Amino acid sequence: MNDEEAPKSAFELAMERLRRKDREAGIEERPLSEEQRTAIADVRRVHDARLAEREILFEADRRRAVDPEALAKLEEDYRRDRDRISSDRDRKVEEIRSGRS
Repeated sequence: MNDEEAPKSAFELAMERLRRKDREAGIEERPLSEEQRTAIADVRRVHDARLAEREILFEADRRRAVDPEALAKLEEDYRRDRDRISSDRDRKVEEIRSGRS
């Protein structure tokens, strides 16, 4: 039994369907260059460090908060910061993938 005849996992089948949809939509698959991979890894590393820093600050502020309203505001600010940092990471990764960076 060769690779073509071997049973495929659900993941492999799903990936084939997605590739087929991309081809039908005219989206071409381009492998990332080594420079792009390195740049994406750097962006993700910086993102992880920023998130860790924000989490440390949030935990310190949370321990000091005594008022439930202040705690709710801290949690909302923390959630908003996490979303902002993540969307910034996603935007930068997409720029690198598309070659705009």
